[in-house]
Amino acid sequence: MRNTIHIHPNDNVCVALHDLHAGDAAENLVLDRDIPKGHKIALRTIHEGEHIIKYGQIIGRATAEIQAGEHVHSHNMRTNLEGILEYHYNPVPQNDVHCESPYKLTGFRRKNGTVGIRNELWVIVTVGCINSLAKRIVRNFRDSHDLSDIDGIFTFEHPYGCSQMGDDHNATVAILRDIVTHPNAGGVLLLGLGCENNQLHTFYEGLTNFDKDRIRYFNCQEVDDEVEEAGKALEELYANMKNDRREPVEWSDLTFGLKCGGSDGLSGITANPLLGRFSDRVLSYGGNIILTEVPEMFGAEHLLMNRARNEDVFNQIVKLIDDYKQYFIDNHQVVYENPSPGNKAGGITTLEDKSCGCIQKGGTAIIDGTIQYGEKRTVPGLNLLYGPGNDLVSTTVLGAAGSQMVLFTTGRGTPFGGFIPTCKVSTNSDIYNKKPHWIDFNAGILTEDTTMDEAADLFIKQIVDYVNGDRKTNNETHEYKEIAIFKRGVTL
Repeated sequence: MRNTIHIHPNDNVCVALHDLHAGDAAENLVLDRDIPKGHKIALRTIHEGEHIIKYGQIIGRATAEIQAGEHVHSHNMRTNLEGILEYHYNPVPQNDVHCESPYKLTGFRRKNGTVGIRNELWVIVTVGCINSLAKRIVRNFRDSHDLSDIDGIFTFEHPYGCSQMGDDHNATVAILRDIVTHPNAGGVLLLGLGCENNQLHTFYEGLTNFDKDRIRYFNCQEVDDEVEEAGKALEELYANMKNDRREPVEWSDLTFGLKCGGSDGLSGITANPLLGRFSDRVLSYGGNIILTEVPEMFGAEHLLMNRARNEDVFNQIVKLIDDYKQYFIDNHQVVYENPSPGNKAGGITTLEDKSCGCIQKGGTAIIDGTIQYGEKRTVPGLNLLYGPGNDLVSTTVLGAAGSQMVLFTTGRGTPFGGFIPTCKVSTNSDIYNKKPHWIDFNAGILTEDTTMDEAADLFIKQIVDYVNGDRKTNNETHEYKEIAIFKRGVTL
C-alpha cells in the first residue's frame, strides 16, 4: 500500500494517504516526525515566500523555510488570496463528448414533463410557527395508512416565512415554491397559518408550471380543526398518486447536485475526482449537473471560468464569484476566511487548497451556465449555482434548483441529508467503516487497489440503483431529511 501520493508532476508537496510515523518512507524521503493522514509533506526545500504547489496549482506560500520531508500546514504556510481580482477569459480547448449509455433508467413522469425519482407525499409549511403541527399531521397519517404503494410522507421544518424583509423574504418564498413543485413529490399539502408575511394565497398564485391536482392548501386559522382538514386533503392527494408507476426516462430528464462537507486532505484525491468522473459521464450521456458552494471556488475560480462555453457564460461566472465576494464585504467579513477547523484537522490549509480539491467534483466538461439562488435550472449541461458552502443550505438549494439527488463527499462524516436523496461519499475508508449508517459509497478504495475507472463503474451503477428506486440512500433509510434557507438580512 502506498504511503503518499504525488498528485501532479509540478507539485512541491505530496500527501500522506494514511497516518505516517517518524522513520516511515515518503517519496524517497525518511520522515523525522509523524504526519497525519491527508496532510502535506515537502518534497524538497521550500524557501520562505516561495509558492506551495499542489494539484499543479498555487495553494499558498511558505511563511518560513521548509525542509524536504517536513510537515507543510498552517504553522508554515498561508494563503495568497486577498482583495477583489480582475479576471480574463482564457478558454481551454473544448470537446463535447457524447456517448451511448448502457444503463436503463426509470422515474415518475409528471404532467408538466418533469421527472421524479421518488413518489413521496409532502406537507410543506409557509411559516415556521406550524412546524410541530405539520409533524403531528404527518404522524397521524402514517399511523392510519400502510403507504407501501408510495415512497412515504414527510414534512421539512424551517424557521422562516414571517418577520423577514426584502431579499430574505423573497428567498424564502422562492425556495419553498421550488420545493412544492419538485417532481420527487407526487402530492403536496401546503399549510399556512394565516397571519404570516408569506401569505398562502399569494404564495400559491405565484406557483408556475405545476399540476393543480397534486396540491392542496389551506390556512390553519381559517378552519375549525386543522388536523382533520389536513387528513381529508392528504386522502385526496394520496388517492391521486398511489397509482403512479415508474416508466423509462432519459439521462436528460435527470439533474444531479454536487457538494462536499467536512472535507479533508483526501477529498481532492479520492471522492471529489470520483464525482468529477461521474459528472463527465452523466454529461456525455446527456444528463445535467449542478455545482454550488461559491466560496469554495475562491482561489480556483479561474479554472472554472476558462471552461465556460463562451464569453457570455464566462461573464456570468465572474458575476457569480464577484457577487459572493461582495456579500462578504457588505457584511464586513474576511472574504477568504476558510477552511473550517475540521478541514484543517484533515490536512486542508488554505482556501486555495480547499477550492482546488472542491471544484474537481465538476469534472472537466464545458460549463454551460449559472443559476441564481432560488432559480431552477433552465440550461442543459453543467451549471454553477449561487449558494454558500454550508451543508444544509447548499443541499437545499441544489434540490430547489431541480436536482433529483445530491451527491455529497465527506472526509469527516455527517449524517445530514436533504429533502431529496443525498448520497454520502467518503474520502477515506476509515470513516466509511466507522459510519456505514451515514456513508453510502467509499471512495477510499482509490487509495488501495481500485482504479478510478473501476471505482467510477461501481459508483454509477449504485447511483442508477438509487435513481430506479432499487436502493435507498442512508439519509432516506433513517429519514434524515431536512431543509435550510439562506438568511442574509434583517429579522423584524
